[in-house]
Amino acid sequence: MSTSQQQYHSQAFNLTDVPETMLWTLHNRASEALRNDGCLHDPKCVSIYRAIDYDYVRSFGKPDGSHAVRSQLFDKKVRRFIRKRPHAVIINLGDGLETQQFRIYHPETVLWLSIDLPEAIAVRERFISPDAQHRHIAKSVLDTSWFTAVPKDRPVFINAQGLFMYFTPEQLQPLFRAMAERFQGATLMFDYLNTYLSRRTMSPRGWMKTAHYQTPLMPWGIRRNELQPTLSEWIGYPITVHNVTFLFPRGIRRYLIPLLEHIPPVRDRMPGVCWLRFNPPVLINRVIESPSNSVEVSEE
Repeated sequence: MSTSQQQYHSQAFNLTDVPETMLWTLHNRASEALRNDGCLHDPKCVSIYRAIDYDYVRSFGKPDGSHAVRSQLFDKKVRRFIRKRPHAVIINLGDGLETQQFRIYHPETVLWLSIDLPEAIAVRERFISPDAQHRHIAKSVLDTSWFTAVPKDRPVFINAQGLFMYFTPEQLQPLFRAMAERFQGATLMFDYLNTYLSRRTMSPRGWMKTAHYQTPLMPWGIRRNELQPTLSEWIGYPITVHNVTFLFPRGIRRYLIPLLEHIPPVRDRMPGVCWLRFNPPVLINRVIESPSNSVEVSEE
């Protein structure tokens, strides 16, 4: 029986805390992909979902489209990046059981790096085998020695789906500063939590997603209007943060969220998705002086 056909009992993975959230996001992505009107086409995700003997609904409740919508937003940005830069390096931080590499067409010149904790990579490799073009790095993203796996002088896109909220600002600041210094000109895309949900996870009772599942602590929550000044301070120079509207495929949220985006007091308190470029002033000046390189600072 092949790996894709085996039935794995969830206890065999011994997942707890943050690594267990890969099953939460898998639940929501696969459930959306199984719908006829789903926003995500992802056969690989569905096959992994079905191969794991786990009571997803008991732990995480009725599936919603949130994680599938999030993946769709990241996919759209990465596709455009690869079309313009066929020699790109795509870095997925905290990749877990994300199957983006199977959803996006990419030429053989693209290098894909999946970085996650050793226990998460061990689970990933039950279902997804690394190869020369798609490499796995079993390290915490905070251990910046993974930088050495990234070839220099190639365009870089860094994905961080469902990751940064699990760290403290004191952990994130040096990571952002180090990435900005090492990957000048790179694009970073990530999602963030609002302060309400962050405080809820940090409360004595915690955030009980269901009666049987308590989410891990999520120390980093932030208001949207605080992103730009905070990240500029962390990185060490002014940066521009671009919001990406969370558009649900159906239901009231499809219409409500775009409406709320126009109400600043509400918008700034919503969780969201954004992207930025690590463009230090010296790099910006050099690009302006050399029009042939203008694509490096142009809007995606």
